[in-house]
Amino acid sequence: YNEYKSYLSMSRHVLLTRIESFSAAHRLYVPSLSEEENMKIFGKCSWIHGHGHNYKVEVRVKGQVDAVTGMVMDIADMKQQMANVISKLDHKFIDKDVPYFSDKPSTAENICIYFWEELKNNLPDGVNLNKVKIYENDKSYAFYKG
Repeated sequence: YNEYKSYLSMSRHVLLTRIESFSAAHRLYVPSLSEEENMKIFGKCSWIHGHGHNYKVEVRVKGQVDAVTGMVMDIADMKQQMANVISKLDHKFIDKDVPYFSDKPSTAENICIYFWEELKNNLPDGVNLNKVKIYENDKSYAFYKG
């Protein structure tokens, strides 16, 4: 055990990732632009009634492996922090139900930033966000690294 503890005390940082999913609707739309401009930029994604996605969110943190627990952080705590954010989005119309998006389009890029802002101050000391990735579908994703 002492050999293991000595091994971990060499300041080893590890990336830890958790993936969760949620479903939500949104409309890609900029109020200051005309309907025609929005359609030109966003196409069918600007449809007035919106459209939905089964999103996948991947959150990666970086931290030192604890010499006692052998973990960067408790994965159950990470799951709970992600669930706290997901609960604000899941089965919602993002643009109408989430105040953060009242003045910005609910693109995958902006959803990444939203997750980052919601999570960054809710992690244990010494654990930092490394990346947030949002999948809108199997072929499209965005990621943010702060």
